[in-house]
Amino acid sequence: MKEISSDHSKFYSRRSIFSWCLFDWANSSYPTVIITFVIPAYFVNAVAADATIATAQWGVMTGFAALIIAFSAPVLGAIVDAGYRRKPWLAIFTVFLVIGSLLLWFIRPDPEDSELLLWLVGITLVFSELGFVFYNGMLPTLAPSRYIGRISGMAWGLGYFGGLTCLTIVLFWFVQVDIPPFGLDKVDAEHIRISGPFVALWLSVFSLPIFIWTSDEKPRKLPSKSIIISGLRALLNTLLTLPKNSQLARFLLARMLYTDGINTLFAFGGLYAAGTFGMSIKEVIIFGLLLNMTSGIGAFAFSRIDDLIGPKLTILFSLLFIIIFGIPLLIIESSFWFWVLGAGLGMFFGPVQSASRSMMVRITVPEKSSQMFGLYAFSGKATAFVGPWLVSFVALTYGSQRLALATILPFLIIGAFLMLTVKGPAEDIKV
Repeated sequence: MKEISSDHSKFYSRRSIFSWCLFDWANSSYPTVIITFVIPAYFVNAVAADATIATAQWGVMTGFAALIIAFSAPVLGAIVDAGYRRKPWLAIFTVFLVIGSLLLWFIRPDPEDSELLLWLVGITLVFSELGFVFYNGMLPTLAPSRYIGRISGMAWGLGYFGGLTCLTIVLFWFVQVDIPPFGLDKVDAEHIRISGPFVALWLSVFSLPIFIWTSDEKPRKLPSKSIIISGLRALLNTLLTLPKNSQLARFLLARMLYTDGINTLFAFGGLYAAGTFGMSIKEVIIFGLLLNMTSGIGAFAFSRIDDLIGPKLTILFSLLFIIIFGIPLLIIESSFWFWVLGAGLGMFFGPVQSASRSMMVRITVPEKSSQMFGLYAFSGKATAFVGPWLVSFVALTYGSQRLALATILPFLIIGAFLMLTVKGPAEDIKV
């Protein structure tokens, strides 16, 4: 087995690192197929009675899911850091995510099933995001800090290409074919509904390596009650001292804003394509393939740049170009330019997310990684209901998807300006 050594004579398994990265390949099938492209387009075109109302309902659902994630992630992360291993928790949330995805098979093309679809997607979204608290928390223990940027970038890149591959199979094996396999009935949209069980299968197969080969810290031999109390006490202490850690506080606040904008853009991308540009489910999926391909290329391309110039500059550069490509997307009428600008936009999704994760690792000590990534998840979700709910409010008030999606821009712009005030990672700001 190949290994890499650190400055402290500790050895890190390449197989362990690759298995950790491969989990991104496994998990990205869920946000790509279920959150962004196939299920939202199916919801708008076949399940919901009206596209504008569907946009509002989707926004309310994702907003409530974000609130649950925001307030539970820091608590769970702190408790695990106090004495539990991370992989068992990751396994629990992955199993629930698989079950929830599987149940999407039962959503018929009928407005009566709208509520059930929203419940299933909302619950599985919570499972997916909470699982990533423990997944991200494993990153600082995998390799020396000088490799963190490229490992995080490789994982994000694999994630985008995993989503791309899964989406390609769904499109060309199920959605686009004249006669779907396994006797699936097109009239009852079974060729679309099968995407949920297929994601469940994808998750089940490709998540196995992380549980078999990726190393995990040994648990502390303490009673569960002591671990929970210790974890909650540590979290309270962190929250009380957070105002003194100005760099961490500024970074989390900046990320809170720009991540809200990016996540809202992801959540409504498929709805916008279907509602404003009249794309069919097939066309939305093809657009998703293009977006994931450019996003994966961007994540891989910037993975080493992150280690060279630092995560702060990588984040700022990416946000700048997301804004540059995003503004005309809200104005143009041409479907051709929607495809061109959307592809360009995708190049910078991966780098801003990957560099944000690597920055958090670089300003965090490994002993607090799950707790800090709980706060990291909190910063990504504490105000995450604001973006979707604002989009929903504007869509219902003015009946315009374009105007509704324009509310995303202030989150990106203000977040970028706040990021300018954050110092780059250094030993003296580690917490």
